[in-house]
Amino acid sequence: MTNKQKILIVDDDNAIAELISLYLMKECYEVKIVNDGIQALREFRLFQPDLILLDLMLPGMDGYQVCREIRHSSDVPIIMLSAKVETFDKVLGLELGADDYISKPFDSKELVARVRAVLRRYAAHPAPAASNEKCVTYPDLVINLTNYSVTYMGEKVEMPPKELELFYFLAASPNQVFTREQLLDHIWGYEYIGDTRTVDVHIKRLREKIKDHPSWKISTVWGIGYKFEVK
Repeated sequence: MTNKQKILIVDDDNAIAELISLYLMKECYEVKIVNDGIQALREFRLFQPDLILLDLMLPGMDGYQVCREIRHSSDVPIIMLSAKVETFDKVLGLELGADDYISKPFDSKELVARVRAVLRRYAAHPAPAASNEKCVTYPDLVINLTNYSVTYMGEKVEMPPKELELFYFLAASPNQVFTREQLLDHIWGYEYIGDTRTVDVHIKRLREKIKDHPSWKISTVWGIGYKFEVK
């Protein structure tokens, strides 16, 4: 018998959390509910969920902080839930390493569909094994997808998982032009419910951390997309 996939629901509104739990249990997921950020981190270690539904407005430690703490040690899929609908809030959540962002109020069918999509994406692209190292090296730059690290000018640069994956994907195919849609499909998956601005935001953050080098740079190909240009 196949073990049920486990989902940790983190929301201080217990009525909403219970409702989400009913939707997911109906789909045969194993569910646990916690109501604050500190408890979320504790249950994350004990429950070992396959996916986390994380509200942003939490007592003690907000969802952004919880996401940041979890990303220090794990790439478990995280879907953020929030009544905040501003682009800034969504972008911040994605930059911190969230895999998706759902605005409240949400439709139950959409919530379940996004949970399924993120879990399928994660299963199709698991973290690479240490024995099969994926690493690209250029002058003053090392991008290691195996241990999710970037070294630039001799210094380690912290990056959220999706930002690093995008950087690695471009650098692994030097001088090849990718459209925003191709990058969205490769990094976020064909079932990602979002738009190409997600790619632009991540490229902008990469450029803030990694400046152009005499030997290479991230180039914009106007009207098409981006490439990792090697001179």
